[in-house]
Amino acid sequence: MAAPTSPHLHADHACLIVHGNDKPGIVAAVSALITRNGGNIVAFDQYSDDPTGGAYFQRVVFHRPGLDAVLPTIEADLAETLGRGFDLEWSITDQSVPKRMAILASKQDHCLLDLLWRHRRGDLPVTIPMVISNHTTAADDVRSFGVPFFHIPSVSGPDKSASEAEILKLLVGNVDFVVLARYMQILSPEFLDALGVPVINIHHSFLPAFIGAEPYKKAKERGVKLIGATSHYVTSDLDEGPIIDQDTIRVTHADTVPELARRGADVERQVLSRAVLWHAQDRVIRHGNHTIVF
Repeated sequence: MAAPTSPHLHADHACLIVHGNDKPGIVAAVSALITRNGGNIVAFDQYSDDPTGGAYFQRVVFHRPGLDAVLPTIEADLAETLGRGFDLEWSITDQSVPKRMAILASKQDHCLLDLLWRHRRGDLPVTIPMVISNHTTAADDVRSFGVPFFHIPSVSGPDKSASEAEILKLLVGNVDFVVLARYMQILSPEFLDALGVPVINIHHSFLPAFIGAEPYKKAKERGVKLIGATSHYVTSDLDEGPIIDQDTIRVTHADTVPELARRGADVERQVLSRAVLWHAQDRVIRHGNHTIVF
């Protein structure tokens, strides 16, 4: 295996995610399982919304020399101990393997270029197999980062199935998650079902305020004193998916609409990059329409 190119990638490290109904003995069982399989815990986070049988969530990172060879044995032990023994859901990932992240974008390029720049610096533990856009304005910039660029124009009218089908041909089987970097198209439920991987969006406000076009114009008209951004998982309900991260900055009556847009773009970049990093590090657990972020 090639050496990790990001400081967030660690050879012979695994991340175990556990969730289900809380009950006594889970922590002891997980610790014992890792120990008997030759692992050493290096990070351990847990949360229970009710210790008397509520929902339980756990993220454990452990080091195990020669992880590749023993991972099937560990998985079999997890299935027996946690799956059958505690009726818990679990997943385990090799922390030396970067997730494959595709980016969908439109004309606004501030989030797109920020993600590409952070990736080039090694700040994001991902590979970027492709950028897909319904415009060509960012094509040269994307390719300058050594990332393939694909142009799939939007179809006019409410039926987007033709363009969505072309996008699916590129994505399905080739990516682990997708990021909408200010992609100004609504994805259909059919598209999301066919894609089958998480989709992360960046929204230009604290949801659900100022939904729709010209958000900063609406914010100026309302005389807002805070503007912000929200990153969330995409679901079939528009802008209603589980929230990963949010942030705000203070503004005043003297800020013009272009100034609000510029300052808002800074927040969008920061919020989206944090959400992408946390997802890539397996720090986010979805629970209904909520997230637990360790």
